[in-house]
Amino acid sequence: MKFSVFQVSRKGGREKNEDRMGYCYTRESGLFVLADGMGGHPEGEVAAQLALQTVSALFQREARPQVRNTGEFLAAALMAAHQQIVRYASERGMLDTPRTTLVAAVVQGSGATWVHCGDSRLYLVRDGQLLTRTRDHSYLEQHAAGVIRLEQVNRNILFTCLGSPTKPVFDVTGPMSLQQGDKLLLCSDGLWGSLSDAEIVRQLSAKPVSDAVPDLVEAALRSGGPHSDNVTVVALEWETPDAFESSHGVSTDSISDGVFASTIQSGVLDTLIDDLDDAAIERSIAEINEAIRRSAARKS
Repeated sequence: MKFSVFQVSRKGGREKNEDRMGYCYTRESGLFVLADGMGGHPEGEVAAQLALQTVSALFQREARPQVRNTGEFLAAALMAAHQQIVRYASERGMLDTPRTTLVAAVVQGSGATWVHCGDSRLYLVRDGQLLTRTRDHSYLEQHAAGVIRLEQVNRNILFTCLGSPTKPVFDVTGPMSLQQGDKLLLCSDGLWGSLSDAEIVRQLSAKPVSDAVPDLVEAALRSGGPHSDNVTVVALEWETPDAFESSHGVSTDSISDGVFASTIQSGVLDTLIDDLDDAAIERSIAEINEAIRRSAARKS
């Protein structure tokens, strides 16, 4: 498995940067994840970091060296991250819980699968064209998709996130087959809130990710001005074994079975993740499968 990858997070005009991102991989599978801690609630950076560490810890446990079912894994990992954030707040007697968005993708074989909750996005670009992107869990995006009527509500308000009192709403997409040169970009709303989809696709298509990502982030900060949001991006270019020439390339061929590489920082919050047990993960999977079953029954 070979790919080029680049990640960066820049503080805008906010008091602090609550965005977090990173990736880890085995010989045959890669996880790319980004979270944006939500302002207006306490310790958004903790929620984002907990989400990253939880999903990463589960990936390192499940990818041996591949994840058996990528969609099921991502849904269960997202729910586990949500539960860890709620638990963190409960153990500290917090009146309000830390909250975060999340977008995460698993790439293995020749396909990509991703999950998202909130308004952190994933873009898939091929041959200079936007193949697909995630749809935000905001009233504006859902109205545009014809899901809800937009009346007297704040268009940009999110109706779901990790850490909220209610169970998160999320979408799983894939697996989608990847072709040589395909680019996946995960970003916080600091990027797409300042740059159009067309501009993101144009710059991402014109350069290697190691050049395109810093330029996109800089353009977003300039556009946002002195009060710009924080801007965080992790992007990869998928490369087949016979076409591996771009910079910041990663080849997993030299990784031994059972070995992981990661840019996701560990820390004192790891003690919470250590308590993740199989029963908790199985409960999450069971809840997800039951929700899918009920949805299918309603449609039929």
